[in-house]
Amino acid sequence: MYSTCIIFTGYVQNFHKPENKVVVVHTPEYSMGPSEMSTSKIEESIQEANAKTEMVKTKFVEKMSECGMNGEFVALEDRNPGHAICKYAERINATFIVTGTRGLGKFRRTMLGSVSDYILHHAHVPVLVCRLKFLLKDDKY
Repeated sequence: MYSTCIIFTGYVQNFHKPENKVVVVHTPEYSMGPSEMSTSKIEESIQEANAKTEMVKTKFVEKMSECGMNGEFVALEDRNPGHAICKYAERINATFIVTGTRGLGKFRRTMLGSVSDYILHHAHVPVLVCRLKFLLKDDKY
């Protein structure tokens, strides 16, 4: 969540305008492999994801309030986060998407997929992909 906070701060300090409505979209990750498909493991994973989502929501609602932003937090459940974000942006008539990148190498990005790459290629609106390395060069974060 540290990198997401830095990217949010970068957006606020470099791009945000008071008339913008900000929608922070979170897509929870469920970390389970095929060998962990017991009912108790699934329930545990869901509870962990829900707790993390609530923590993320609290953090960003606070940040938006501190900045005096007109905004909201939305959690979307989907196996493909990029697809979910693009569809939601289309549904609410978003005019711009800001996303971050974890800086995965080419091999890992190819094997795991990249949410930011998906959004960049499938969104119906302009997309800004913030690189954490770039934002960390600046002392104000």
